[in-house]
Amino acid sequence: MTQRRFLQSSVLALSLIAANVMAAVTQEEAAQLGTSLTPLGAEKVGNADGSIPAWTGGLPTNAAVVDSNGFVGNPYANEQPLFTITAANAEQYKDKLSPGQMAMFKRYASTYKIPVYPSHRSAAAPQPIYDAAKQSALSTQPVDGGNGLSNFADSHYYAFPIPKDGVQVMWNHITRYRGGNARRLVVQATPQTNGSFTPVQFQDEVAFPADMNELDKEKSANVLLYFKQRVLAPSRLAGNVLLVHETIDQVKEPRLAWLYNAGQRRVRRAPQVAYDGPGTAADGMRTADNFDMFSGAPDRYDWKLIGKKEMYIPYNSYKLESPKLTYKEIIQPGHLNQDLTRYELHRVWEVVATLKPNERHIYAKRHYFIDEDSWQIAYADHYDGRGQLWRVGEGHASYHYQRQVATYAVEALYDIIAGRYIALGLKNEEKHGIEFGFAATGADYTPAALRNAGIR
Repeated sequence: MTQRRFLQSSVLALSLIAANVMAAVTQEEAAQLGTSLTPLGAEKVGNADGSIPAWTGGLPTNAAVVDSNGFVGNPYANEQPLFTITAANAEQYKDKLSPGQMAMFKRYASTYKIPVYPSHRSAAAPQPIYDAAKQSALSTQPVDGGNGLSNFADSHYYAFPIPKDGVQVMWNHITRYRGGNARRLVVQATPQTNGSFTPVQFQDEVAFPADMNELDKEKSANVLLYFKQRVLAPSRLAGNVLLVHETIDQVKEPRLAWLYNAGQRRVRRAPQVAYDGPGTAADGMRTADNFDMFSGAPDRYDWKLIGKKEMYIPYNSYKLESPKLTYKEIIQPGHLNQDLTRYELHRVWEVVATLKPNERHIYAKRHYFIDEDSWQIAYADHYDGRGQLWRVGEGHASYHYQRQVATYAVEALYDIIAGRYIALGLKNEEKHGIEFGFAATGADYTPAALRNAGIR
């Protein structure tokens, strides 16, 4: 019996070692971070013809003026488009566009366009984040086929900077650096086909265990981040508050969510705030996991890593988040005002998610393109159960150089069948930009705290 137990233990140990070898990178691979690769895992070199430059450290923290309200200036304000892609010449650039972009040219042939500017590899992060990413590369392990993470501490970022498969690429988007605790006033718009819309104003905030005080370390050990979203307007929705505890090992403990309904003055668990549950005040135009281009558990899909390619993606979208613009200038019938957008040629990771047998989701397939420098999703094409392209997502990236963090100026999700869309994250008319580094405590992110947060 003793010998049998020894053999069983040995087999188990060998299995765990083999799993670790497959999951983690070697010391030699990790040594590429900061040498042949950027500290976050992108290729340092440019492309063959120089249209994508080499990464040389990103924008400096004083790249342009940041105003007193926290809105960042445009370091590329004097640049003009190199050329513009329209429905008339889109076929010429098809190899560097997503299927969703080609569908947008077909759906809005007379108005949709992609102005292409010189490429700048603006993204960078503070040195402690680079150190954390390298530690993640050496220690983080996937669990249950990649549906969760182990050995990923609350001070780590970028779970797999040298990814081995598609779900690891997606975890890099989920675990990317967001500038620490951050709070913002944002607007969401779901315009009708004629362009008319009623803005929904939110106060969003995200807090991280490593940056919080008075936190129960045992209870927060499996928490990636805390998210709270309060509706400020319109009046019929004002006072409703959503609280989410986003977990690291989502097999061990799925996402936890609560909702305070101001009309009922009650706090309830909100299991629908996940997967294809409806997005908050989104008029049915997005799912819960469309937020942040993709968020939540990846377990309902098989994730296939296609590889890397060069694409024209929304980038350095400083013009689009200028406080000099009004929401009416940005929100146009059918799509955003493309005169305010900026696209650049960058390398992206390409990942295809296919719904697993016996799982359910309104999207049967999802096609993602993720920027190699920031690990932010740039494009997301969503297909229905018939295999028809349904919704096309664009993440208009903006790099906040003063905090060394990549964000979105706006996320747009286009329903090319209905001819409508949703734009989330607009800040142009708000009192201030993103507030980084605010003080947060564990008590702020409990269900008991929701009632106070939702008082009208």
